[in-house]
Amino acid sequence: MNKRIAEKGKDIRKIDWGITLIPVFSLLVLSALFFLLPEDSNRVLSQIRAFIGEEFGVLYLALGLGIFLFSLWLAFSDIGKLVLGEVGEKPKYSFFAWGSMMFTAGLAADILFYSLCEWILYAKDPHIAELGTAQDWASTFTLFHWGLTPWAFYLVLAAAFGFMLHVRRRERQRYSEACRPLLGKHTDGMAGRLIDLLAVFALLAGTATTFSVATPLMSEAVRSLTGTALPQREITILILILTCIVYTYSVMRGMQGISFLAKTCTFLFYGILLYVLLFGGECRYILETGFSAIGRLLQNFLILSTDSDPTRRTGFPQNWTIFYWAYWMVWCVAAPFFIGSISRGRTIRQTILGGYLFGVGSTWISFIILGNYSLGLQEMGKQNLLSFYETSASLYETIIVALRNLPFAPLLLVILILTMIAFYATSFDSIALVASQYSYRRLPDGEEPANSVKGLWAFLLILLPLALVFSESSMANLQSVSIIAAFPIGFVILLISLSFWKDVKCYQAELFASRNGGEEGSGKEKSGILEEIEKSGQMEECSSEKEIEELIANWERAYGEA
Repeated sequence: MNKRIAEKGKDIRKIDWGITLIPVFSLLVLSALFFLLPEDSNRVLSQIRAFIGEEFGVLYLALGLGIFLFSLWLAFSDIGKLVLGEVGEKPKYSFFAWGSMMFTAGLAADILFYSLCEWILYAKDPHIAELGTAQDWASTFTLFHWGLTPWAFYLVLAAAFGFMLHVRRRERQRYSEACRPLLGKHTDGMAGRLIDLLAVFALLAGTATTFSVATPLMSEAVRSLTGTALPQREITILILILTCIVYTYSVMRGMQGISFLAKTCTFLFYGILLYVLLFGGECRYILETGFSAIGRLLQNFLILSTDSDPTRRTGFPQNWTIFYWAYWMVWCVAAPFFIGSISRGRTIRQTILGGYLFGVGSTWISFIILGNYSLGLQEMGKQNLLSFYETSASLYETIIVALRNLPFAPLLLVILILTMIAFYATSFDSIALVASQYSYRRLPDGEEPANSVKGLWAFLLILLPLALVFSESSMANLQSVSIIAAFPIGFVILLISLSFWKDVKCYQAELFASRNGGEEGSGKEKSGILEEIEKSGQMEECSSEKEIEELIANWERAYGEA
């Protein structure tokens, strides 16, 4: 008994109560405001979002394009050869298990929801009319907003966090620690604390947004199946509680439970896609429209990535592109940490390119099949979904109407509900795990937080979504939560990227020094040379391994002569 008490006391001392309690208190206050003052809260959100989108929207666009280009440079440069772990270490998970966990950790349930309806949101937009037709551009924008740039945010940071955890073996699993190569001693001061607090706030905002946006689809499916007259809000709350129970149980089981749930919902997900493709009656249309959309996207990628609509003719970038970049940025607190932790044994190149293959590939397949199925119903005159949406003003009811056109629709709706619950549970497993890690002052690589800490965060993560559901926030207001939270996180992402670049260059120099230095350049002497090179700033000017080798050789020569 005394031993158990002593161990508990030791665990308590490991907790960083500042990082834990401040976000918790803020979460409780925000939840209370949304619950007690829903109209005022939503109005303030809208005003802040309008200001940020109007005045600073170009920063989101520039960061998105920059991160994507940086990801390609990391993958195809010499840096891409570095292993996230010991030299020669093999991956811990199979490609399928790794890819499943990665995909399901990154907005998977939302991908399922938006795949079915996003083209509807674009179809009547003035910007689409300027470009051409909904047939050509609605499906293209879905691939743009859920493709290369969003996953670039994840994968660059995943590589940075994986390098930090598995190569540098740092025990503080936080955003601030990834900034140490640039911040230095300030990482342990107020700057580091501020970065970590911003990260936790962003994590909570992303959680609230994704839960609140897509969960009503499940409640609408339940209403359709049962014919119940219960209001959608009450059913949504019950589903949120059920999902919380599932992901709490899973996260308590650790990585084994998360891996099993990820593989299960991946099979369910692809089962739905295959069923819709084969039995939806739109197979040819789905494939041809998807193929055309990919070509149109690749042809216009740079134009779409830099379009800021300076004269605000339509406000399309502000309403959609900026929102989506912000949406993915707030999820960058949890998902990349999780992806980085499960990528041990893989090279940086494998992590980035494999992430694009599985993450972007799975996402695009979802939008091509599910999105083009419902778009095909509209374009082929089988179901006027746009008219129904204008009348009902409900995306959720419109989706159910589209799915009702499939054979054995009730069975499909049941599978859809189970898949979304599994997706949510898997996504929030990773979030609860990362949030729990944030609560610790230090946590060695491979060690998991205590179940009590994971259970606390699993409970807290559900509070703000419940408050937003109670406040009956519109989709625009839910989007505002992400856009606001992502504004400071964007600067932190930039800081982490630059820190990663600097840290990798220093690591490469250390490797070259250890391989080529022999006895003459070993020990304190070699370490001193490397320190002097780093202080000089010359390392950052090198663009290849050869240049770094030459730089080290010149310093060694000069050192020896001195």
